[in-house]
Amino acid sequence: MKKGYLAIVLHTHLPFVKHPEEEFFIEENWLYEAITESYLPLLYNFYKLKNEGIHFRLTMSLTPPLSNMLLDDLLMNRFKRYINLRIALLEDLLKNEKDEKKRKNFRFYLERLKTLYEFFRTTLKGNVINGFKDLQNEGFIDVITCTATHEILPLETHRKIQEVQVEVGVENYKRIFGRNPRGIWLGECAYAPPVSEILSKYGIEYTILDAHGLINAKPTAFYGISAPIVSKDGVAFFGRDPEASKQVWSAKEGYPGDFNYREFYKDIVYEIEENKVKKYIHPAGFKVDSGIKIHKITGNTGLDKKELYDRTKALEMVDTHAGNYMFNRERQIEYLSSIMDRKPIVVAPFDTELFGHWWFEGPEFLATLMRKIDKYSEVIETTTLSEYIDRYPVMQVSEPAISSWGDGGYFRVWLNDNTDWIYPHLSVIGKRMLNLAKQFEKPKSKLQERALNMCAKELLLAESSDWAFLITVGSAINYATEMQRFHINTFNKLYKEILEDKIDETFLSYLEKKDSIFPFLDYRIFKEKR
Repeated sequence: MKKGYLAIVLHTHLPFVKHPEEEFFIEENWLYEAITESYLPLLYNFYKLKNEGIHFRLTMSLTPPLSNMLLDDLLMNRFKRYINLRIALLEDLLKNEKDEKKRKNFRFYLERLKTLYEFFRTTLKGNVINGFKDLQNEGFIDVITCTATHEILPLETHRKIQEVQVEVGVENYKRIFGRNPRGIWLGECAYAPPVSEILSKYGIEYTILDAHGLINAKPTAFYGISAPIVSKDGVAFFGRDPEASKQVWSAKEGYPGDFNYREFYKDIVYEIEENKVKKYIHPAGFKVDSGIKIHKITGNTGLDKKELYDRTKALEMVDTHAGNYMFNRERQIEYLSSIMDRKPIVVAPFDTELFGHWWFEGPEFLATLMRKIDKYSEVIETTTLSEYIDRYPVMQVSEPAISSWGDGGYFRVWLNDNTDWIYPHLSVIGKRMLNLAKQFEKPKSKLQERALNMCAKELLLAESSDWAFLITVGSAINYATEMQRFHINTFNKLYKEILEDKIDETFLSYLEKKDSIFPFLDYRIFKEKR
């Protein structure tokens, strides 16, 4: 009889980025990279496990911004172009490359991309979300939702807008999966009252916090992070296990830094003559990563000293590391089970893009881990968070502590000297949206209704935590600042036009194509009920 559970949680999210006005747009590649390098490899490996008869369970979030992009015809057509251009580049490179070791790597990538594209085209019927649906319907994964645009709810000044963020996240999920979500991923795992009350109002059964959200709960969580607590509102809170997480996500101390794994920062686009790659990778005139990287980490050396990637050796290390991770979790569970009156659960949440995009061998690691646990472990089994609360419906009543999973454990990643200018604007346009919903209960024309709905979308998009995060970490800082300002300024432009009854229909039509998230959204959702 197994002594406890391992719950891998994959948080699958990207900010909503769509630029129909440009044929090629660099930041759209975030989506295409994630599909090619993370989502398809993960789903492909999960389908393999299913076909092998392996018992495995995971919890996966699918956020509303990402799900809307995965259902967007323009973006999906551009994704097909993205992956097929890389297939064509590899075929071209193989015609002229003489070095057999490089040819071996090119052949590996070519076969990989062709296999993944065929899997996307046939098994998934050209829709990544079909993979989530099928695996959930067959009980292998539990898909949870997220707040509408990954907002940090504790930094929101209006209770009604907090509710809308949750309500839209739930509605978006229901329209895709045809059922109510049981769990939710709070943007940045950020928690403070009255979030629990709001989650309960919209039927959410559980969520995940960083460890100190449970450790500092009141009263103290009796089981620490080894079992969930439940708030007085009836929402269960699971705690992230730092020990189980660090071994996987840390590039310095964890598995991804092994010298045999693929080097992320050395892309062939910077190694090959520009005329050989231009028409495939940067036809619009700017150079971007191809995703084809044929060197291994090698050691603490400069990029010019990296050795060629050996896929066979990398997979040997995957097997070793998966075995080591299982061993460590077994020891952890054995100890916890000896001091608990119920089976403990170890919750290990990660950003999905870690597996495949940042850590190239990550999808194979997860699949190998699931296979090993099912075949060989007598101590642990994998579970979803839903399954665990079904097994143990009686939980300690406790109020989680204010917390997030960012650096420092609270909100400074998103609220600091570089980002504090954002939140006064969000407060103002939030209040304006509430007033619009109250003032225009019955719009005078279809045009006005369209503008009001667009205001609602622009507010939600402005509330995304992604822009403040990118500004803080200095990644795509110019684009993030531009998008933050764009959504705020666009809301204010529409707001003024609505009040003056002078709506610029040409600009509105452009926005409806560009910011096409939530086609079902009705601005009246912001109307406060008496």
